[in-house]
Amino acid sequence: RFGSSGAASVSLLPPVPVAVFRFKGTVSTMAANLVVPSDITVLEEKFNCGKRKLSFMESLGLMGMAPMIHIHYSKLDRADMRAILSKAYDPDDSSAEVEILRTRQTAVSRTAVSHNFLWFGGWAFAVPCYWSFRKYDWKARAMAVPFLFYAGTFAGRVVGDIVSGKNSEFARDTFLGSLPAKIYYAPKKDD
Repeated sequence: RFGSSGAASVSLLPPVPVAVFRFKGTVSTMAANLVVPSDITVLEEKFNCGKRKLSFMESLGLMGMAPMIHIHYSKLDRADMRAILSKAYDPDDSSAEVEILRTRQTAVSRTAVSHNFLWFGGWAFAVPCYWSFRKYDWKARAMAVPFLFYAGTFAGRVVGDIVSGKNSEFARDTFLGSLPAKIYYAPKKDD
């Protein structure tokens, strides 16, 4: 396809008509991908009653997450996680909706806290390796340290899941913690 500038543009998703224009008997649709808040995000905003301060480990875990390129908006990025964690809910409200939102917030908190251990594990494997190769040529260190750092990230994830309690949470909690905050708008089809 060619845009208004004449340059070729590639779209990975099929265009979704978001508006219908009617001009003197003709119908034309505007094709664009419109990003809207998901149902759970709307529910979070509805029951939000203030701001919650993030813990140090949550903030550090969110800082350690890599930026995300959204193609399908199927995952949470760190900005979405920060928005989920910074919402406060009424402690006296015991409705089912608020319980779901608290469960989601707890699951996202566990994800953020356990992400710290990925980095701790990587450095815990790489630093002793670097120190043990101190009398060798730099090429020996350059060959061993990256692989041990990478292996340490896997060990760190396992330890982080155990320490944060992520490994013992129910599948429902994990699912709630992974629901995307934004989705593509899909209008209802009139059949």
